[in-house]
Amino acid sequence: MNLKQAFIDNDSIRLGLSAESWQEAVKLSVDPLIESGAVLEEYYQAIIDSTEEYGPYYILMPGMAMPHARPEAGVQRDAFSLITLTNPVVFPDGKEVQVLLALAATSSDIHTTVAIPQIIALFDMENSIDRLLACQSSEDVLALVEESKNSPYLEGLDLES
Repeated sequence: MNLKQAFIDNDSIRLGLSAESWQEAVKLSVDPLIESGAVLEEYYQAIIDSTEEYGPYYILMPGMAMPHARPEAGVQRDAFSLITLTNPVVFPDGKEVQVLLALAATSSDIHTTVAIPQIIALFDMENSIDRLLACQSSEDVLALVEESKNSPYLEGLDLES
């Protein structure tokens, strides 16, 4: 699963959106995956239910969340989406998030060995959140993803498939 290709295949980058709540922000991040057929409608509710039970375990760093649920919660194929918000939303743990990168993985193995390294590579870049928030187009985001491919986190990963 290639992050850049998944964004292109699913037309799943949305920039400068507005959300009143963390639930709405999660919905906005999952919508492109529902629209592309990567996940079923119930995937969104599975993320909400999981967040209410376990907290927002998918906030990976200040300002960034990676909403996701279990593969059996409606994942049809591996995919990513990315949204930015004009203003942050506050999650139940009090953390503010302005960039959401939703993940749909058909297996836990894909999630840990392929998806996570690519996400770390992107968000490990200097000022990654600010740079993503400054993006004006999908092409701008794809250029950042391309730049992140030099990361040591991606050594040995076959991202062509």
